[in-house]
Amino acid sequence: MDSVLSIKDLTKKYGRITAVNNLSLEIKKGTVFGLLGPNGSGKTTTLGIILDVINRTSGEYQWFGEAPSKEHRKRIGAILETPIFYPYLSATDNLKIVAEIKQVPTDNIDHVLRQVDLYERKDDKFKTYSLGMKQRLSIGSALLCNPTVMILDEPTNGLDPQGIAEIRKLIIEIAKDGKTIILASHLLDEVQKVCSHFAVLKKGKMIYTGLVEDVSKGEETIEVFAEDENLEQLLNDYEGIKNINFDHNKWIVSLHDGHNSITLNAYLIANKITVSHLVTQKKSLEKQFLEVLAASDE
Repeated sequence: MDSVLSIKDLTKKYGRITAVNNLSLEIKKGTVFGLLGPNGSGKTTTLGIILDVINRTSGEYQWFGEAPSKEHRKRIGAILETPIFYPYLSATDNLKIVAEIKQVPTDNIDHVLRQVDLYERKDDKFKTYSLGMKQRLSIGSALLCNPTVMILDEPTNGLDPQGIAEIRKLIIEIAKDGKTIILASHLLDEVQKVCSHFAVLKKGKMIYTGLVEDVSKGEETIEVFAEDENLEQLLNDYEGIKNINFDHNKWIVSLHDGHNSITLNAYLIANKITVSHLVTQKKSLEKQFLEVLAASDE
């Protein structure tokens, strides 16, 4: 079965508040799927429903092409909130307790600790760990049952740049093992770096879904600057120019199809201008995200 998770017309209401509104979504095997949305968009509620932690009001979902069951749940490793570990116990002892709760063998613990790069600190007390290490141990606890699917809700929340980079690297490594990952986050840059697919939620509704790689295939802008008073006029005269403006001591130009930074630079060189700055900026997920949110308000 190519489909790991299928959601159809899923709705969750809390009195007058609709947290998830008629959501339909399909996630394929082997993808790293990012759920994006501002606070209150329904990301965590959706994850809670598909993990059978929150009761749905209506709609349905399937795991691996079948109605959800306890057997399917065993194939899913999840972190919805920061797991609570015993501060005075080591990583190994904490994972032994997790293994007992999940009813899985303990002989996978050393492998998991190596996977999350905590093996060298496996005998140290949990309270001595940095925030990044604590979060890696959380992911390790979800990996204990060797799941087919990993669900991570804001896995880099509260971490410093180094901790974020460590979690990003870990997610990429887990994905290389063939696991399907569903990741809810508000950090757009991180989603763009680790996810293959994404969906944008707003007020419980899905307003966009697509491939992350398609975001950068959109319109490109070029930053250009040269110490030459004729630059502005030459840029305006260039046949490929679609739009031009001056910002932060450089010209920002967008070009028509068939033109790019190479053709623009060749044109400037032919007109005896050597640029000191020429950078192509592809569309970011952040810009796409903001455009999608703005369009949904219209």
